[in-house]
Amino acid sequence: MSTGTLLTIIIAVVVVLAVAAVVIALMARRRHLRERFGPEYERTMESSGGRLAAERELREREKRHDALDIKPLPPVSRDRYTREWSNVQDEFVDRPQDAVHDADQLVTSLMHDRGYPTEGFDQQTKDLSVEHGRTLEHYRAAHEVEALSAHSRATTEQLRGAMVHYRTLFNELLTDGGQTQPTRS
Repeated sequence: MSTGTLLTIIIAVVVVLAVAAVVIALMARRRHLRERFGPEYERTMESSGGRLAAERELREREKRHDALDIKPLPPVSRDRYTREWSNVQDEFVDRPQDAVHDADQLVTSLMHDRGYPTEGFDQQTKDLSVEHGRTLEHYRAAHEVEALSAHSRATTEQLRGAMVHYRTLFNELLTDGGQTQPTRS
């Protein structure tokens, strides 16, 4: 075998290995995004118009999130929020619309105290999606009912469902990823 032929084979093998390494890295990155964002990965893919645009957006969300100062709550604050949530749930019996509105306000306050920006619902969902992508649909559903409730167009059953949805996100934010005890139903 001539030196030229041997060199051609070596270069071809190196190129194939380099391409394989790039493909494996891309697949690992995609798997990371799918696992981290959960259902939000598919939702972003649908709304962004394709995989590349969605993955770019999700990586931008990660960068923004990494720059935030997300912190666990001190025990005193966690206890206060637990009591406030209990009061909101008690309020539901007599004033369900007010309770849903107060639940929305309490979740927003909890987000703020944990270090999440609260400048608007769309940005809130993007910021939350990085760590809470699996419960984000609960927040969207609750927020939708809260908007109906503001115009007195939500049924009692929708309002009850909104409380359950808010509680799901509330517990996740309160527990710092499961490190503390969630509130009781």
